Amino acid sequence: MDLNLNGKRALVCGSTQGIGKASAMELAMLGASVTLVARNEEKLKAVCAELPPAKGKHDYLVADFDLPEQLRHQVDAYAQKNTVHILVNNTGGPAAGPAADARPEEFLKAFSAHLICNHILVQALVQGMKKEKYGRIINVISTSVKMPIKGLGVSNTVRGAVANWSKTLSVELGPYGITVNNVLPGASMTGRLASIIEGKAVKTGKNVAEVTQEMIAEIPAGRISKPEEVAAAVAFLATPAAGYINGINLPVDGGRTGSL
Repeated sequence: MDLNLNGKRALVCGSTQGIGKASAMELAMLGASVTLVARNEEKLKAVCAELPPAKGKHDYLVADFDLPEQLRHQVDAYAQKNTVHILVNNTGGPAAGPAADARPEEFLKAFSAHLICNHILVQALVQGMKKEKYGRIINVISTSVKMPIKGLGVSNTVRGAVANWSKTLSVELGPYGITVNNVLPGASMTGRLASIIEGKAVKTGKNVAEVTQEMIAEIPAGRISKPEEVAAAVAFLATPAAGYINGINLPVDGGRTGSL
């Protein structure tokens, strides 16, 4: 099985913590040079220093996904000097709450940060992938793509849009040796999950341990995943071995999602 990413460059978004950081680490361990993307430069420097050595140099871009036009200028300039073979789209989710209570601007902000910024990155990097005849676009989304998650109305809506955008791209880009796939994390112990658990505890009057156990009770695997377990799926989809896997939604959820 060819899992070698030597000579490949991966650009990983949201890569100073959680699944993004774990994905950057996994890709570097397989030999990829990694470009980290996040808004906090100090954290980017720290993670960059932690990455396993690669044949190429690791680097980073300071970018804010609340400012899509600024992102466009940054990534366009970067793509003029660098070829990126692997793009991992990974952005923190919108605040929790019912869809019926969400303000219209909440949907617009989430749509911009997720779909529009993902699209800006693809447009900047895809020509380099076509020239190399090798591209992997991997979107870290959510199992809400298959079954909406109660209390995450804005997130459910936007994640579905990203999933369908991704499927459309997979058809358009497949002939160029570029695959586009979605990884759907279930409950993974990240800062976002901790925030959701804390919010539910406050709302229900239960303590954090009780809410956590209720969540675990819904997972056949009987536990919450580590970010590294989701990152392993991301890394595999980035490799030559996954070249014939295209246009899929891959849940990494311990069996929780109640659909095929």
